[in-house]
Amino acid sequence: MNRDNIVETLIGALVLLVAAYFLYYAYGTTEVKSSGKQYVIFGKFDRIDGLNLGGDVRVSGIKIGKVISQTLDPNTFQAVLELSISPDVKLPVDTSAEIIGNSLLGDKYVSLTPGSDSEHLAEKAFLEYTQSSISLDSLIGKFMFGLDKGGKDKDASNDPKSVTGK
Repeated sequence: MNRDNIVETLIGALVLLVAAYFLYYAYGTTEVKSSGKQYVIFGKFDRIDGLNLGGDVRVSGIKIGKVISQTLDPNTFQAVLELSISPDVKLPVDTSAEIIGNSLLGDKYVSLTPGSDSEHLAEKAFLEYTQSSISLDSLIGKFMFGLDKGGKDKDASNDPKSVTGK
């Protein structure tokens, strides 16, 4: 029985070493570690469907930050995103933001497209140009049923009789 206990102990130690290696690898590859002081910018969007806290902020497909908060502006009823950006990335004032999906059903992220202005965004500045998330359900409904935003048939709205009422 003493030999069985030694084998079980060695197997348990091996499992712990492998688990520790995977944690170390995951920590190194998922960019959990902080890369210094970040600066914060904000953006207002009509829709942020599918965008989660901690979601990526990317420029040209490269992660430069993350979404750190989502709030609702009580006056405009727009979603306000607080974005944490790497300090070595200086974004122009005319930078635009768009919410894009990784894939058809995947998570979404904020894609920033830098403009050409020579002035840079300051700490806690608002992005002037934003484009909201596209609702997949809405697109499918429009394609399948041929409905416009008001829920009316597109063909009926183009019918001259429906406009004049005759």
